[in-house]
This record gives sequence, C-alpha cells and structure tokens, in this order.
Amino acid sequence: MGSGHRRLRYFLLAGAVLAVGSFTSWAIITDLTLVRKLHTATLQHLGQSDLTNLVKAGQADEAFDQAFEHGDILFETKFNALDGGGANVGNGLRFTRVPRADLSGPGQWANHTPKRETGPNAQACNSCHRQPSDDGSGTPADMAVRDPQHAGRLNALITRDTPHLFGLGATQRLAEEMTTVLQVTKVAVIAAAKLQKKDVTQDLVAKGVRYGSITAHADGSLDTSRVRGISTDLIVRPFQWKGSVAFIRDFVRGAAHNELGMQGVEMCGDGVDGDGDGVVDEFLIGDITSLTVYNASQPRPVTKGELAALGLIPALSAAETAAIQRGAAVFNNAQCASCHIPSLTLESPIFNEPSRNPFFRDAKMPAGQDPVARGLDPQFPVSMDLTKDHPDNVVTDAAGNIVKRLGDFEKDGNGRTIVRLYGDLKRHDMGPGLAESIDEVGTGASVWMTRNLWGVGTTAPYLHDGRATTLTEAILEHGGEAAGAKNAFTALPLAGQQDLIAFLNSLMLFKLPAED
Repeated sequence: MGSGHRRLRYFLLAGAVLAVGSFTSWAIITDLTLVRKLHTATLQHLGQSDLTNLVKAGQADEAFDQAFEHGDILFETKFNALDGGGANVGNGLRFTRVPRADLSGPGQWANHTPKRETGPNAQACNSCHRQPSDDGSGTPADMAVRDPQHAGRLNALITRDTPHLFGLGATQRLAEEMTTVLQVTKVAVIAAAKLQKKDVTQDLVAKGVRYGSITAHADGSLDTSRVRGISTDLIVRPFQWKGSVAFIRDFVRGAAHNELGMQGVEMCGDGVDGDGDGVVDEFLIGDITSLTVYNASQPRPVTKGELAALGLIPALSAAETAAIQRGAAVFNNAQCASCHIPSLTLESPIFNEPSRNPFFRDAKMPAGQDPVARGLDPQFPVSMDLTKDHPDNVVTDAAGNIVKRLGDFEKDGNGRTIVRLYGDLKRHDMGPGLAESIDEVGTGASVWMTRNLWGVGTTAPYLHDGRATTLTEAILEHGGEAAGAKNAFTALPLAGQQDLIAFLNSLMLFKLPAED
C-alpha cells in the first residue's frame, strides 16, 4: 500500500487583495465577485465518496494513495480568500496572532461558530509545522496565543508551542488499544460487583501504564474518584498539551478552523459561513479525511545512530556513540523513564480512518451530521499498516532498490509493533511552576500530558509555551509529580548530565528530500 508513491509538490501563486475603507471603519471583503474574476481558488476538493467507493471496490491501496496525496497538497497549500482562508476577525482583519474577544460585531471574531480560541494565524499548515522540515514542530514565531474563555484579558491568554506530527498514527493506535483495555476492565469490575453483591476495586492498567483504580458497587454504580492521569470516562486522549483530544480527525479539523480559518462542513454545517468570510463549505468531509490520513501517515522519529548507519548523516565518533549509550542508562536511572516510557507495543499496526473503535470516531459530527450517511463508514475505512506503508523515508540505493523503509515501525519477536515514543499517554501534575493562569479544559492548571520525547533533539523550544530554549531548562522546570526526576538530574555529576543531554539530542525527526 503506497509503495509506488511519489510525493507531489504544488507551487501556487495567489494574488493579494486589499480592501480600502474609511479611516474610521474597515470591513473584510465578503463580496468576492471581482476577486473571482481576477483570481482562482487554490483548493480542489476530494469527496468522501471517492475514497469510500474505492475501498468498497477492493481498491484499498488506491484509496490510501489518493487520500495521502490530497492531504499532502492541502498541508502545504496557502489558502486564499476564495478558498475561505482566514476569517472575519473584525476591523478589516483576516488573520491575527492575538485572540480578539473584543471584536464582537456581526460575523466578527467573538461570534464565530464554532467558538474560536485563537487565530486565524497562518495560511498553510506548514507555515507552523516546519522544523526541521514540513510536518515538524514550530519556532517561537509559530506559537499560538489562545483565549479559550473569551475573557479578552491578557492574564487569561495562554500560549501553545507547535508540536511535531511524526508518528501520529501509532500514537492514536496506542490510545485505542489502551482505551479498549480500560473499558473492558470497567465492564468486568461492574459485573463482578453485581455478582458478588459487594464493592469490588480494580487497578486500571493498560500496557503497563497505571491510571489509578475504580470501585464498582453492588448496584452497578462506579466510583471513579481514584482515577489518575485520565478522564473518568477512561478514554485515553493522546493529543493536545492537555491530553484533551482523542483522535487525529478531531485535532485536524480543530486546527483548520482555529489556525487557518478553513472551516470543515463537519464543524460548522453545510452551507454555513461560521467565520464571516463570505465562503461556505471550505473543507469537505473528504478533505478532512485526507488531512487525517496524511497526518496519521507521518514517519516515525529516528535516532542519530540509525541515520549514521545508513549514511544519511556523517558517521558518529566513538566518543559520541559512547556518550549516547551512557545517556540512555542515565535516562532510566534518573527516573525519566517512569513517565517517558521508552517504548510501548501495539497488538495491531492497522490504522483506520474512521477508526473501528467507537471512542475514536464521531457518533455524530460536531455540526450534527451522521458520518455514515455522509460516507464516513467504519466498515469501509481508509487504512494503512504502520509497519510497511509509510510513503516517506524510503531509503534506496543508486539502482533504486529499497535499502530501508525508515519511516515504518518495527516488530518485536512476538509480532507486536514497537512504538519508541518515550511517553506514557497520561496526564501529570507538574507543579505550580508550570501552572497557567486558567484551567483550560478542567483537568487542572498545572496538569499536562506527558510529552513524547521522540524527535526531541530537533524540536526546540520545549514545554507547552516554549519557555525552555534548551533541554536542560526543560528538565529544570519539572515539578510536582516530576520533581524526583529533576532532583535526580541535578544530583548527577556533570559528566552524567552531559551524557543524558547527548542521548536526548540523538532522538531526531528526519525526512528524505521529496521526489519531484
């Protein structure tokens, strides 16, 4: 699936359109009649039925390739006014780096539907996800300023560093399998309490990660007061800094709305101009599916050792190799691995969009549509195998023979897929030093999802708001549940600290240049 893939690059030029009004009153262009005569939209839609019908016809590989290619194009397209890029921020603005809850006129920022938290602040996905390459993390200039409460006050604004997108498909699959274990545990403990006619308590453990415990009562009710690091519905939500989003599609459509002003019909409704820019149906369901598949298909992060062994970077010196190896041991001994677990395994490497797990797909879309009625059928998903289908990072020799599929995940001796994410898909209280002025999603102002460390050597700055310009700063900011790891690090001799940093710097994002 996708083995004959060649990445397409579209270079699009769109004219700039200026709206001139009086000195006291500005309005965004909503009548695009003349604009349409002089310029063209950059976006060509892909219908969901095109993908679903291919799967139904037994052409699953073709469905994957089409979705990936279309998602690739969308990811780097600079959307213009005719596409629906940007929004009616107010005061004539189409883009803003600062939330504008103060602009509450008809169709302006504070009245957009769905509710806006930031932006729009970019024309393209790769305007922010660009370090060290497309689909990577962002720089300080790419951080999003958010006002989720629409407070309109500086002390209620929060800042978010742009995360990289590598390995997203495997991350969602881990969350799916872990959630299944937790849900089965819940059903079993309720059944046991009813049968035994007494309280039954059970630890919540999935893939070795402990999420506290639950107690079922004889009447079938459930006490979740001792659940830890996860919501009481026992769904593992691996995305966003607060661990508030369960599946990639939800992440993608939210980012499209907030950051780009490109509203999917599944977000605001069919034929609805929810952001006051004069354009409706900006992203169709097939467009969001394609962006989801593209994001899920990003290659796994790698290590310096892997790249050097393949001749993709200069050979490592014996001293650097030894330092990385020592640093890996320090990482474990200094308690880092208690939360940043080096690897978890998948029983099945198949990623499906929509997911076959009901907790990781929409029962109803945010705007109320029935996904199945709109062609987004879990019985006919666009699928990929995470161990062999990544289109990127296929290393070939001079004759074109495949030497290594570097983007694919490996299998262990039992056929399980190894995901070296250096994380636990769990929330932790990081102490008052990392607390925000607001509690964004109700999980605690100082509570954060463990940041997966794969790729960390190429994704500075660090932490949710980019306050740490170096890895050492990031470690020193750890508090709360992570205070022990910080203290263990500061207690190390300088040589041990240097080895740990060398190890972390060896965890890299990498992409081979795209084929023309």
